[in-house]
Amino acid sequence: MLRSRIVAWLRVLLPLTALALLSVLFLLGRHPEPNATIPYADVDPQDLAERQAITNPTYTGVTTNGSQLTITGTEAVPGGSQDEGTVQTIRMTLRAKDGRAAEISAGTGKVEGDQIALQDGVRMTTADGWIVTAPEFHASTSAGTLAADREVNVRAPFGDLTAGQMELRPVTPDQPDHILDLKGGVRLIYRP
Repeated sequence: MLRSRIVAWLRVLLPLTALALLSVLFLLGRHPEPNATIPYADVDPQDLAERQAITNPTYTGVTTNGSQLTITGTEAVPGGSQDEGTVQTIRMTLRAKDGRAAEISAGTGKVEGDQIALQDGVRMTTADGWIVTAPEFHASTSAGTLAADREVNVRAPFGDLTAGQMELRPVTPDQPDHILDLKGGVRLIYRP
């Protein structure tokens, strides 16, 4: 009997309390400012209307050996032909089937078909703690490879390396594992 009386009172009190709280919210809310300015973006509307570009583009795909590839940027601008263009502030993630990943970042990327030339502060970080920097990387979106033809600097868990060339590629076309191949006068400074 006591329980049913409590439930009956709560059925009345709880909705009234909720109504009182909502009333206080509306009564104590901020008053509108009639002279407040509307925030606008600082862009030239003429340039924005005439220029072809995509903001915050994202590309996701699978390479021939089954690795996942994700590419994002701040802006993509098409080039002269259908398969060309540039991407600003580009970030790539190459994730193999075994879950290991490599994160690549660059200031710009020039796209030609399935090839991307990454430039301006190119950096690759692997899941194993390797950090590779070079003036330019060349990535293939279909094969899931990454190569540098000029000198690369590598910070590994065991020391620092420099090499004339670098390639991150699948061990074999049908295997998910990737290998980081350094060649061309490799120097190691070992840090125990």
